[in-house]
Amino acid sequence: MKRMLCALTLMLLTAAAAAQAFPTKPLRLLVPFAPGGVGDITARLVAQKMTESMGQQIIIDNRPSAGGIVATELVAKAAPDGYTLLLLNNTNAVSAAMFRKLPYDTVKDFSMVSTLGAFSLVIFVGPDSSAKTLKDLIAQAKASPGRLNIGTINIGSTQHLTAELFKSMAGVDMVHVPFNATGAVVAGLRSKTVQVAVDFLPPVLGQIKSGAVRALAVTPRNRFAVLPDIPTVAEAGVPGFEVVGWNGIAGPAKMPRAVVDRLNRELRLAVSAADVKSRFDDLGVQPNLRSPEEMREFVIAEIAKYNAVIDKARIPRQ
Repeated sequence: MKRMLCALTLMLLTAAAAAQAFPTKPLRLLVPFAPGGVGDITARLVAQKMTESMGQQIIIDNRPSAGGIVATELVAKAAPDGYTLLLLNNTNAVSAAMFRKLPYDTVKDFSMVSTLGAFSLVIFVGPDSSAKTLKDLIAQAKASPGRLNIGTINIGSTQHLTAELFKSMAGVDMVHVPFNATGAVVAGLRSKTVQVAVDFLPPVLGQIKSGAVRALAVTPRNRFAVLPDIPTVAEAGVPGFEVVGWNGIAGPAKMPRAVVDRLNRELRLAVSAADVKSRFDDLGVQPNLRSPEEMREFVIAEIAKYNAVIDKARIPRQ
């Protein structure tokens, strides 16, 4: 018995020492998107800062796939030593709600570190639309049920579910039209294929500022600093409406707490750096930091929210 206790104590001391020495080799951050998008850019910005402060390189490994499943599964099944991390994001919450079976549990199979950034979604129309405000759009939709088309990227995407939530909470009947990319959504507005669209703010921010499209409302609880004159959906006629895109860092389940805490501290330092904040502003991203426990509760709440939207809109699960 005494030998067992000594062995256990030695194991715990060894694990604690290893965690304190972390990291001793490069880390890998799997990003479930192709290079160049806002998720990839924010991951690279933060990874570079963390590389500088931790003294070990964080290598970005892009693994795009439907629902982010490929990257997420790889991290879920990796060794829980802190050297393989995931850019967990709102797509993971949507996938947990949309897919009947995944090769991992989006909550139980991960050690949460912290959320990283928040991205507004935006409801927008073409520059010549007769809807000058969101209330105008809602009034038009109610006057002509089923006559207006609303465009988003792909069925089952965060954008699609946001559009369905808007339709439900605003009490309007619009026809959803899916597109493969943001550029196609904007082209759909110009060709009058759709009369209104929903997308993340960062990829259309430049077009909003140039007047190529007109923003009617943003989806978070509070107005977005980059577009201070654009009201929230809740302010503009749909009380209680709130949707935010987000990303964060997670690793495999059962990572040592000391490693999780170290990563959380380094992530906070990176996001707080002046040059990172400035670049986030340019991208339309708001810093969004949480404790590991807060991130876990947030992810659980996000999955529940999207489950409710899917059920109410009767979107077929896959």
